[in-house]
Amino acid sequence: MEKRNVMKSGVLWNEVVTATHKAKYSDVELTHMLADAGGMQLVRRPKQFDVIVTDNLFGDMLSDVAAMLTGSLGMLPSASLGAPDAKTGKRKALYEPVHGSAPDIAGTGAANPIAMIASFAMCLRYSFNMVSEATALENAIAAVLDKGIRTADIMADGATKVGTTQMGEAILSEFKALMA
Repeated sequence: MEKRNVMKSGVLWNEVVTATHKAKYSDVELTHMLADAGGMQLVRRPKQFDVIVTDNLFGDMLSDVAAMLTGSLGMLPSASLGAPDAKTGKRKALYEPVHGSAPDIAGTGAANPIAMIASFAMCLRYSFNMVSEATALENAIAAVLDKGIRTADIMADGATKVGTTQMGEAILSEFKALMA
């Protein structure tokens, strides 16, 4: 996704992606879409996308749009995974929530820790091959949400509102029970 219709960088992006696709990945289906139309399609029917490739500007905007499909930026983990090293099989990786640092709520206990905890679950799975632990951590998150425990950003009628620490403690407690 890019804006080739109004931005010169979008024209270049389109040309480079098309050439790279043709040269190296012609077995993968490639469809170009304008970023604004892509945002609309992402909200309309998110399951139509397997992977979205875009520049940082549109990636930042589209990830925020996608986050709201889950209810909050605080719900989305991410992983940037490098190719496995040919000799060691290990890969360079970075795990983090998709959101920024939220300086406006720093120190207030209002941040949702789920995206960070889920990012750690991805780290367990993809960097340490601790699949059962990763699954247990993901299941712990789901169990806490099933109990109606919510931070302010995902609060719903009938749910119990907690802060950052309480959400983390609830997930840890479920994780320990699942690992016992």
